[in-house]
Amino acid sequence: MIDLPRLPTLEVEPHPLLDLWALVAELPAPLAEVSSPPALVEALGRDAPAPLAPSDEIRQRIRALLKVGGFKPTGRSKPASEYLLGAAADGPLRSINPAVDAGNAVSLHSGLPISVVDLDRVRPPLRVAIAARGSSYVFNPSGQVIDVGGLVCLHDADGPCANAVKDAQRSKTDGATRRTLSLLWSSAELPGRGEKAAAWYRELLAALGAEVATAPVRAPGD
Repeated sequence: MIDLPRLPTLEVEPHPLLDLWALVAELPAPLAEVSSPPALVEALGRDAPAPLAPSDEIRQRIRALLKVGGFKPTGRSKPASEYLLGAAADGPLRSINPAVDAGNAVSLHSGLPISVVDLDRVRPPLRVAIAARGSSYVFNPSGQVIDVGGLVCLHDADGPCANAVKDAQRSKTDGATRRTLSLLWSSAELPGRGEKAAAWYRELLAALGAEVATAPVRAPGD
């Protein structure tokens, strides 16, 4: 059981469409020492058996969610779940590490974007809010930058660091990761979708030997 004091509390600002699900996982060893089981690797295939399936309605609802603050989720800024679905059209997604693989499998089949953050690489307090205009961050090792202004994002003490499109390079997992925070970005217009995806996600993480808990969420000022 994960100690409650070790669970990060997320302050989530009011949003008309956001249905956020947040899971914290403590792995039995650093990610470099944990392997994705065959069933998880199989789930990275677009046609693999899964309890959920994407649809055009889900795609439209997620895009509507991301547009609320004025962000345009198209082209290179499309939701990560759409990118995964396209990438899997040519064959199974590439295995990266067990934590990311679990998130990618659930995202691929649920149609919901998922962020996977190394909890030891972000600085509290943590909050979820629409990023201010002009906000940006580096999202890959090559130093490429994404403008996240108007997009609902996870913020830490240093600014926005994850969202439904691309997560910041500074908050991503690596071989030393032991604790992760996963955010499932679902919409209130998709009742039950986030809950079902989170339940499957918990199963995949538990199969890795991880202890999993739901991160506490509160409104600003509570």
